[in-house]
Amino acid sequence: MWWQLASKSVLVDIKRDLEAYVGERIRLKANKGRKKVVEREGVLEGTYPNIFTVRISEADGVRRVSYSYADLLTEAVELVVCSAGGKETKFEAQSR
Repeated sequence: MWWQLASKSVLVDIKRDLEAYVGERIRLKANKGRKKVVEREGVLEGTYPNIFTVRISEADGVRRVSYSYADLLTEAVELVVCSAGGKETKFEAQSR
């Protein structure tokens, strides 16, 4: 049972770390399985207890996609934060 508490605290830490980037432009790469990888750019719109949302502008309108913090922890989703000065920082989910 202790492992459930440990994993919960890790996910809370990831959420807290990600909250600092709300409103920032990001680039994400999501592994959708069967060798299908989706790459998108958008804005980190919000963080919620179990998920975070990204607003993506496409030719046919605006989409919102959501991912769980566990996706970051398991590296199913990779996130790069694009700063205004052109600097890019890869978001690293730390498993403590």
